[in-house]
Amino acid sequence: MNIKESISLAFASIIEHKLRAFLTLLSISIGVFAIFGSGTLTTSINSTVNNKINELGENTFLITRTPKVQTGRMNWRRYRNRPRIRYNQVDQLKKEITTTNFVSAYADDDNLIVKSPYIASDPNVKVCGVDENYFFNYNTLVEEGRQITESDIMFKRPVCVIGVDIMKKLFPGNPIGEKLRIQNQEFEIIGILEEKGAIIGNSLDNRVLIPLPIYLKYYTSWWESLQITVKAYDQTSLSATLDETIGIMRSIRGVKPWEDNNFEIELNEGVTQQFSGLTQYLSLFGFLIGIFSLVAAGIGIMNIMLITIKERTREIGVRKAVGSKPRWILQQFLIETVTLSQLGGLIGIVLTLIVAYVFSEAFNFDLVIPFNWIVYTVLITTFLGIASGLYPAWKAAKLDPIEALRYE
Repeated sequence: MNIKESISLAFASIIEHKLRAFLTLLSISIGVFAIFGSGTLTTSINSTVNNKINELGENTFLITRTPKVQTGRMNWRRYRNRPRIRYNQVDQLKKEITTTNFVSAYADDDNLIVKSPYIASDPNVKVCGVDENYFFNYNTLVEEGRQITESDIMFKRPVCVIGVDIMKKLFPGNPIGEKLRIQNQEFEIIGILEEKGAIIGNSLDNRVLIPLPIYLKYYTSWWESLQITVKAYDQTSLSATLDETIGIMRSIRGVKPWEDNNFEIELNEGVTQQFSGLTQYLSLFGFLIGIFSLVAAGIGIMNIMLITIKERTREIGVRKAVGSKPRWILQQFLIETVTLSQLGGLIGIVLTLIVAYVFSEAFNFDLVIPFNWIVYTVLITTFLGIASGLYPAWKAAKLDPIEALRYE
């Protein structure tokens, strides 16, 4: 018997026993969906986050009060006592640093309502306090109008730059020169940001940028700490800029020579690694769930094949009587189980791709298909088919032809 005929018999068996085959294929598909889905999800999320983080540029690093990613209760206790980063510290850093001119401070508040003369927004707008260097450090472009300048910061002018979502939702025409109210304060719109899209469902265009001093006066909380970005001129001067920044910040914040920093320095690479560590746990969790599902599916395949062999005992006896060798019988049933498991794996892969595409469109993240995970899935389902079908196939190959022919 050739392989093509064995595969045909496998499909004939699936068609003949629809419910039984459906339940088995469903369990295999769920296992493959968990394994391949977790790999696709984590790869896509990592790619999206890395792309957004890398928009800062390789020469930029962050200064924050606490790390972006915190683990453990003891670390939280240590970080909570750190003093906040205040605007006067940023101002002093700008004056003292010599290796770069690009120091920027940033703070934001989510879920605010902003109002135009025509309509009010939903309570989901991000209001950001920025300075003149924000646009360069964060690679943020103004598509129309102008950006916030040093004189706007110095004279605390009530001006703002808005995202594309704000423009589309609140203004019927060009909003440049129009007024925008945030709580009780009114701002003149001087610019419209270049459209950036969204990251994992959060729009980057649903925001309003205002001068940082005004933000700190009206919208900040007493516990809020500023985030500082420092951008070196180039990659070769990054190390010198980093060292000088740490020294100045330690002096500004009164850190003793023997004490650890009471602030965090985070380069893009470090943030990416921390985030990748979290997504690896998600990937491992999905992989383990998938393995457990496939083990259960393997047991189901073995039971199905044992029942199938019992139903086809006379057929096996006839084949042996006309000269079929035991290894041909073994090969036939192994091919059937591998075909069944591969079909379930294919359904799981297709289902994963459909769900991943829907999620990527709904939440606006990059869809990255990890082809290495497809290879892993094919190998796992092949091994599953061989492992779960080996005993039933061996049992079929060892049947006595005379006893098999007598079987009713």
